[in-house]
Amino acid sequence: MKSGKQTLLLVDDVPENIDVLREILAEDYDLKIALDGKTALEVVRSDPMPDLILLDIMMPDMNGYEVCRQLKEYPETSSIPVIFISAKNEVEDERQGLIIGAVDYIRKPFSPSIVAARVRVHLELYMMREHLESLVDERTLRLQRNLEQTISAMARTVEKKDPYTAGHQERVSELAVEIAREMDLDEEKVQALRLAGTVHDLGKIYVPSEILNRPGKLADYEFNVIKTHPVVGYEIIKDIDFPWPIAQMVRQHHERMDGSGYPDGLSNDEILLEARIMAVADVVEAMFSHRPYRPGLGIEPALAEIEKGSGTIYDHNVVDACLRLFREKGYLLPESF
Repeated sequence: MKSGKQTLLLVDDVPENIDVLREILAEDYDLKIALDGKTALEVVRSDPMPDLILLDIMMPDMNGYEVCRQLKEYPETSSIPVIFISAKNEVEDERQGLIIGAVDYIRKPFSPSIVAARVRVHLELYMMREHLESLVDERTLRLQRNLEQTISAMARTVEKKDPYTAGHQERVSELAVEIAREMDLDEEKVQALRLAGTVHDLGKIYVPSEILNRPGKLADYEFNVIKTHPVVGYEIIKDIDFPWPIAQMVRQHHERMDGSGYPDGLSNDEILLEARIMAVADVVEAMFSHRPYRPGLGIEPALAEIEKGSGTIYDHNVVDACLRLFREKGYLLPESF
């Protein structure tokens, strides 16, 4: 357990220097000691991690510059403030230390008041930064929750018009997320796909219910009305300040690799990868599920459809990932949400 005091790590291969620092700082801080660079790295990663490190430069085997460099490479230790303490008094020595990532540079021999003041100031700055970052993280999380709730409400609005596709957007979203993860996309893209999939058919709010729910074959003009839904969805959300191109994903989810899709006739890499993923998820879910004009066809005909169009209509990497999910990893598309 960590006491109420903040923890400092003192790193110097000369015990007398450690003693001087201990005398200056022991009353106000909990102290950890390391007499070489390798030990310092081990101590930093022990519990509790230090709040600040006073680090000598000239040490055998591993110098302070290398210790600092390694600390800054790891996310869990990169934010710990490092103050170099050294008898090296050239401007270039200090410059190098600051470039590597140190927050300050104190020259030996130590002035007790300078050491105490610099440590106190940098700890206060560190704590202020940590507090601000926590506030930002909390606010970001709250905004993200609000955004997701708004997106879900918009999706439910569409499904009120079209009971046959209730849950379709959510199932497409879930399948798109799983395909993205199977393709090892980063979580930022996964999160973007989750939101875009949830509202990809938002533009159908513009389509009359009698067209959406018609059991027979649609006339050409009726199908042309339905084909407007990607653009309408795009227009509804294009001015929302998403951190991802959600509106473009919605607009492009009916584009096809060979340019035969709509609304813009895009092809290949002109289509966002996320939209290519959503296109495959959309087709699989649509064929799997019941529609006013036919019963659900099941998963194998849906997979056969994307397999047939792989590389021409659909992105072959996306198709391969989707096929692996169902045929090798046992993924099951939910019947309903």
